[in-house]
Amino acid sequence: MNSKINHKIKLREKANDIFYTPIQLVKKHLEIIKLYVKAKDKILDPFYGSGRYYNLFNEYFKDNTFDFTEIELKKDFFDYKKKVDIIVSNPPYSCIDKVLEHSVKLNPRVISYLIGINNLTTKRIKYMNDNKYFLKNLFLTKVFKWFGMTSIVTFVKDEANNCIDFDRVVYREIEI
Repeated sequence: MNSKINHKIKLREKANDIFYTPIQLVKKHLEIIKLYVKAKDKILDPFYGSGRYYNLFNEYFKDNTFDFTEIELKKDFFDYKKKVDIIVSNPPYSCIDKVLEHSVKLNPRVISYLIGINNLTTKRIKYMNDNKYFLKNLFLTKVFKWFGMTSIVTFVKDEANNCIDFDRVVYREIEI
């Protein structure tokens, strides 16, 4: 990436995390998590935005109940404490650690987010693993005018392992 653009992103005064997900990508995301949804599950869209996820829930999940939060509608995800089984959304990347932490606190069976691939770090995967959530599905794609590759990550609670291998070792060339 161009270092000037990277520098500009890091030093912006206000995070501009409002990126509405293309409807076809929302549908792809819902198709992916459909594999994990059971009858009677409660599904949460914690970052409602324009409703692109939530407004399609009835179409994809007939035997389920739904809820949403949206800070602009005075329903803050970080104040949410109700029981949910599935969390699915496109979260704000500027606070992704806080998003993952609160998602884990809600203790759903499945957490699935649309995030930039650069936000899927080994530290975050390890955090999820340490909380008994394992990466079961990773879908990579490109969204026009979005920075870098985009990924749909799906973490499932109490699964045995991740769908990818990783380590947190920092490899360095050793001078002899």
